[in-house]
Amino acid sequence: MADDNKVKRLLLTRSLELQGHVVASAENGLVALQMLRAGAFDLMLLDMEMPELDGFGVLEQMAADGKLRDLPVIVTSSLEGVAHVVRCLDLGADDYLRKPVNPVLLKARINSSLEKKRLRDQQKALIARFATSEVAEDLQQSGFALGGRRLQCTVMFSDIRGFTSLCEKQPPEETIELLNTYYTLMFDAISGHGGVVNQMIGDGLMAIFGAPLPLPEPELAAVRAALDMQEMIEMFNFERVALEKEPIRIGIGIASGEVVAGYTGTQQRATYTCIGDTVNLAARLEAHTKVVGRGILVDAATQAAIGDRVGMKALGEVQFKGKAAGVGVFGVG
Repeated sequence: MADDNKVKRLLLTRSLELQGHVVASAENGLVALQMLRAGAFDLMLLDMEMPELDGFGVLEQMAADGKLRDLPVIVTSSLEGVAHVVRCLDLGADDYLRKPVNPVLLKARINSSLEKKRLRDQQKALIARFATSEVAEDLQQSGFALGGRRLQCTVMFSDIRGFTSLCEKQPPEETIELLNTYYTLMFDAISGHGGVVNQMIGDGLMAIFGAPLPLPEPELAAVRAALDMQEMIEMFNFERVALEKEPIRIGIGIASGEVVAGYTGTQQRATYTCIGDTVNLAARLEAHTKVVGRGILVDAATQAAIGDRVGMKALGEVQFKGKAAGVGVFGVG
C-alpha cells in the first residue's frame, strides 16, 4: 500500500490485517517501487497524490517493468474527473476507487484482484512447464502473435543412430525410459549454452541458438553444446554397458545464417520454430554424419565464425539435395 497520509495507512493496514492479509506500506511512490522490486507482492493499493513520485509515475514505471506490469493495482484517490480514471486504467491499473473508500467495496475488489493474480500465476506456471524459459520470456515481453521475423541464428539437429533397430530389441517401456534420459541430458547441454529446443520427434531434436533471445556468439554456443552432448552420451554409455545394454551414438548437424523465426500454428495451438535454408542445411548435415562417420558436422558459416577456437577438419564440399552449389562441410573434433 502506498499513501502519504500516515493515519490512513495505519487504519487501512489494521483493517486489512484483520481480514487475514499481510500488509507492507510506503509513504510515497518512490519507496513503494523500491519495495516492489525488492520483494514479492500479490496486490498494490495506490494513492495518486504523493510526494517524491505520484501514483501516475508509479503506474508508468510498473508498466515499463516486465516483472511488475502484471501486478494488480487498485487505485484509491480523491482526484475527481473521468480523465484521471481513464489515465490510470490506460497505465495498467485494475480498478479505481474514490476516497473515502467504502470498506465493503474495497474488500470485494481486493478479493477479485487477488483471484486474477492467482489465475495469472497459474498461466505463467503452465507456460514455464510447456515452453522453454527463453520462449516464456519472449511471450511475457512481446506477447503472442502468429508470424515470424528474420533473424541471424544457428540451428542444430541431432538424433540417435540406429534408433529403429534399437527399439526392436527392447520393450517399449525401456525405449520410453531411454528417451526420457536422453532428452534430460541433451536439454541440459543445449540450455546450458543458451540454446532453445523447439522440436522433439521420436529420437530427434531441433534446437535454435540466438532466437527468440539473442546470443553474443550463437555459432560457438551451438558447437560447445554439441561437444557437451557427446560427452554426456559417452558418460551415459558407461552406465548402459555396465547394465549390459547396447551403447548409443548420436549425430549432430549445425548451420548458421538467416532464418524466419516466430510462432506458427493457430490461435488455439502454436509452437515457436524457425524455417529457411539454414534449417534445411542443418538437417542435411545431421543426416550426412552417417555417411562420413563423424559425430558433429558444421557448415562453412559456422566454422568461419568460430575460427580456431574449436578444432575442426575440412571435409570438402558436398552437393546436398535441394542445394544449387556445393556446401563446405567441417567435422568437429
